[in-house]
Amino acid sequence: MSLKTFSGRVLFKLLNPGTVASVKRDAAAAVRGRSSVRGYYNTGKPRSTGPGGAAHARVVDLRSDTVTKPGPAMRQAMAEAEVGDDVMGEDPTVNELQKIAADMFGMEAALFVPTGTMSNLIAVMVHCRERGDEMIVGDLSHLHIYEQGGSAQLAGVHATTVTTLPSGTFDLEQLESKIRHGYPDPHYPRSRLICVENTHNIQGGRVLPLSFLQEVRALADRYGLSVHMDGARVMNAAVFQGVPPSTILQHTHTVSVCLSKGLGAPVGTMLAGPQDFIARAVRCRKALGGGMRQAGVLAAAGKLSLLDMVGRLEEDHRNAKTFAQALHDCDPPLFAVDMAAVETNILRFRLEEPSLSPTEFCARMGQVCEGEEAALGQGIQVLMYPHFGNSVRAVWHLGISPEDTQLAIRKMQFVASQYLKEKLRAK
Repeated sequence: MSLKTFSGRVLFKLLNPGTVASVKRDAAAAVRGRSSVRGYYNTGKPRSTGPGGAAHARVVDLRSDTVTKPGPAMRQAMAEAEVGDDVMGEDPTVNELQKIAADMFGMEAALFVPTGTMSNLIAVMVHCRERGDEMIVGDLSHLHIYEQGGSAQLAGVHATTVTTLPSGTFDLEQLESKIRHGYPDPHYPRSRLICVENTHNIQGGRVLPLSFLQEVRALADRYGLSVHMDGARVMNAAVFQGVPPSTILQHTHTVSVCLSKGLGAPVGTMLAGPQDFIARAVRCRKALGGGMRQAGVLAAAGKLSLLDMVGRLEEDHRNAKTFAQALHDCDPPLFAVDMAAVETNILRFRLEEPSLSPTEFCARMGQVCEGEEAALGQGIQVLMYPHFGNSVRAVWHLGISPEDTQLAIRKMQFVASQYLKEKLRAK
């Protein structure tokens, strides 16, 4: 076998490591008719469009706001960015981005970090300085569920949980009961940190009330704890509440803000807080492999995200509300959606029919069904995820226009109609 042939086969296997295994997993999931409670990140983009070929199908991708792509202006800014060695503190574009973020968030300093998961982990490492320290997190928080337990795995920090309420908040009495006392009693970890999430992912993009954040901060101050906000989508919260982000973040010590979700940058998160916190965060970032060199190419996109992309988030909120209203108005009722809970760009809804699982509904939405092109004039693939608690999640972003939202509504109505016809015929 030639070296070229061998390399090609190895490359194929590396790029497609789970091809056979994924087919088996998908078949098993189809038999079960349900998704893993925590497994929506494993759901791939449909590769086939079903009957009719659907070469001309319109795709409306509502899987996540992480699928956004930089537009021409952002790409140009990246291409023209002035760069230097950021590990040496010499990248002017990174330095400018960090100053913009710190000023916008009302913090002393900020740090450009590759990912939100790394940013949250750095925050935990800096706040909880000794192995065996403890943080208090919501039991449905992204940090607790979707970040691989990195705080324990890499930082040696123990987590205790409080119940996440439908609003994304906690019961403050329960939160206070989780705070350890009597340090340095050798039996217990030491409480150091309270983590909040705003907006709240699993609870459907819920915005934390300012009064709640104020009470959490007062509780933390009373016991000498710090407050970190996983604010991956805090700019959505600021737009919803009609306040600058600094108004929200005045109640926290530190925050992690994602640039690569609704704000449209391809990479990056800002970690912000006091000057001494960021100085220690720089060391943690380096230890975790996050010290990038000529990172100004990426920071240029981040600058546009913060300066030009925040105002348009309101359009995503409107589109999500429009789709939610269409679900609510479906007759006969097939979906359960709490309209009052649709606050930002994330929508969670449930199916009222026990025989129609979230997995099956998402599969029907994601393929072009028989008779669809004739009924709708074109094939439409709407990509969504089965989500936590037997629900479906859909997320709006800058890649989804009002027209796309109307297409998604038409597809949903078609799928609902076809399902009800099938159910009627089966009786």
